[in-house]
Amino acid sequence: MDELEELTQTAQAEVAGVLTQGRDYVDSRLYIGKGKVDELNMMVEQLEADVVIFNDELTPMQVRNLEGVIPCKVIDRTQLILDIFAQRARSREGKLQVELAQLNYRLPRLTGKGAELSRLGAGIGTRGPGETKLESDRRHIRRRISEIETHLDEVKRHRQLHRERRKKNDVFQVALVGYTNAGKSTVLNRLTDAGVLEENQLFATLDPTARRVMLPGGQDIVVTDTVGFIQDLPHQLIAAFRSTLEEAAEADLIIQVVDASHPEAAIHMEVVDEVLGELDALSIPRLTLFNKMDQVSERPVLPTPGEAMYVSAYRADDMNRLLVKIEEQIEKQHSRYVLRIPIARGDLHALLHRHMHVLREEVSEDGMNYHMEVRGSNLGQVSRELSDYII
Repeated sequence: MDELEELTQTAQAEVAGVLTQGRDYVDSRLYIGKGKVDELNMMVEQLEADVVIFNDELTPMQVRNLEGVIPCKVIDRTQLILDIFAQRARSREGKLQVELAQLNYRLPRLTGKGAELSRLGAGIGTRGPGETKLESDRRHIRRRISEIETHLDEVKRHRQLHRERRKKNDVFQVALVGYTNAGKSTVLNRLTDAGVLEENQLFATLDPTARRVMLPGGQDIVVTDTVGFIQDLPHQLIAAFRSTLEEAAEADLIIQVVDASHPEAAIHMEVVDEVLGELDALSIPRLTLFNKMDQVSERPVLPTPGEAMYVSAYRADDMNRLLVKIEEQIEKQHSRYVLRIPIARGDLHALLHRHMHVLREEVSEDGMNYHMEVRGSNLGQVSRELSDYII
């Protein structure tokens, strides 16, 4: 319920009051009991509320029934999150993804009154007027969903091409993931001067931002900021933002940013695990970054997959330590090779510089060979010939 209040404030609404009910099962007709509806109506009248927000996803029938007995607008948690996403989307892709999620949510919830609800009838007096307004709206929404999916497939194809190009060039890819408002954008900004929006609000970032970062040893990597996760993230949004979230699934290293100052940090970590599981990304090496340590008195003791670091994104020393830790992760994942390349094979020399990280290079005393020490994921993928020159 605290999170629902935060979401409501993020949607630029003021919380006038909170009402809860403890019962063993959800009322299929009204979600809450009839007595609680009467209590809710009294609160709405006293507080002069404009909207009632339920902390769950309501069925289309529950929304219709509740709007019939509550004298103001009724929305559920999913609709609230979709509204926040609609406010925050900036790029064309982000706007299309949000619109797709909203249309998929609205389609089963289209309502009409009286004759508007019925399909074309039979018999005298029912022929001729054409399809109803409701049928027309449904057809329009289905057509728009199809158009958006076509556009997003094209965007997804372009994104996949970029990812494949980075893989081909052997660029090490790091994805920042975590619960919303954990500080992912702040970490990216401190590492890269990316200028990504930073706000102490839920879902400040919707559009993924990829930036090149140079590590202390001189190697370039790509760090990508992703959309934040939340409990009960609407399945429409997971489907719509799948191409964006795939940035995490394609990464060489996932950095999970955790708000160490949040009392529900353990639950937040479980939610991230669930979403990464849906993306088949649990097998990717992960580094847990406990952020906002400047706001806590002691380190949180929480189970973490892989290694953990305790930092504040606003401390330059901590961000430098993070870059060193990423280098260590690359060392673990990549192999070192020592090669003797003939001076005449300038093509192989250029390939190594383009696709591998050159750690050391010198020309032999007789001037006939390059002695090179390089690091990378797979020398054979760069060129099969190179294996002939390994010392």
